[in-house]
Amino acid sequence: MAPKPQPHSVAQLPRPPARILIVDDSVVARAVIGKMIEANRAFAVAGAVSDAQAALAFLQANRVDIILLDIEMPGIDGLTALPDLLLAGQGARVIIVSSSCAEGAAATIQALTLGAADTLVKPSIGNLVGKFGDLLEEKLIRLIDGDERFGAPAAKPVAPSSVANDFDVVAIGASTGGIHALSQLLRAIPASFQLPILITQHLPPTFMPYFAAQIAVLAGRPCDVAVEHMKVQPGRIIVAPGEAHLCCARVADQVTIRLSTAKVASGCMPSVDPMFESVATTYGARALGVILSGMGRDGAVGANRLALCGAALVAQDKASSVVWGMPGAVINAGVVNAVLPPYEIGRMIALQRRPS
Repeated sequence: MAPKPQPHSVAQLPRPPARILIVDDSVVARAVIGKMIEANRAFAVAGAVSDAQAALAFLQANRVDIILLDIEMPGIDGLTALPDLLLAGQGARVIIVSSSCAEGAAATIQALTLGAADTLVKPSIGNLVGKFGDLLEEKLIRLIDGDERFGAPAAKPVAPSSVANDFDVVAIGASTGGIHALSQLLRAIPASFQLPILITQHLPPTFMPYFAAQIAVLAGRPCDVAVEHMKVQPGRIIVAPGEAHLCCARVADQVTIRLSTAKVASGCMPSVDPMFESVATTYGARALGVILSGMGRDGAVGANRLALCGAALVAQDKASSVVWGMPGAVINAGVVNAVLPPYEIGRMIALQRRPS
């Protein structure tokens, strides 16, 4: 007797192609990028328009998953239009594809702060094939597939009111979508907040000076790129350099920065895990760990160490995350105390009591 056919689960059903809108004033760029996208069955070109106004009109009548957005266009430039496009896109993720996003460019940090999911340098028209096409495909795939492995939380998170409000340091880890989340979180914390804040954001070294400057503006407090033996001081923010992990250690009655280039399981440089692990060792239960939007599982190992030490952990909710990989991993591990959107995380941090 032939075996009965097994019903297909939802996960086994083929996924419809991700719909992509191209916004670029160059007809050649639109055509070449469109052909690249259509070459992969996982994607489909939903539309291709020449300026931001046309993109907004398109989004009023059509739903898309990803928007590829140029910066330098006639009329409204891409960065100016970005917030409106995100709103009109109703959850669509935006990748800035522009020559203005060269390595270390301030435009990249500005775009990510405004809510872009990623950026990609657009070469000259004659070089819109080869490496550029491979990078574009990789970014599209990572953005669509980045958080599929993480479903509903394994356990119901504890109410935010249960998070201790007498910690001595805030340690924040983030990746894709994290800069926008950071901007929302930091805006909710008043200038009077005096605890030190440590941040590990996945970025290359050349972007770090721009990133630190942007964070200082958003937070209304000094922000430094970490260097060896830097003191962890009240009222200041320290961000991990792109070429090393940000760690900390206690020397007598002072906490100082230690930089590490050790290999980690996630392969990230810098990685959230060494930061969380060193914070757990240095501060124990008097630390608050925060995991924001990001791809993969970086931070999950360190979050477990923080939890074992009695520290509090908060993760960004799925609805507000560009990619829910990192928050989803720690939520499913059952070690978080609360799951909130970034602004609410900031408000919760602001309620902290100054230690006596």
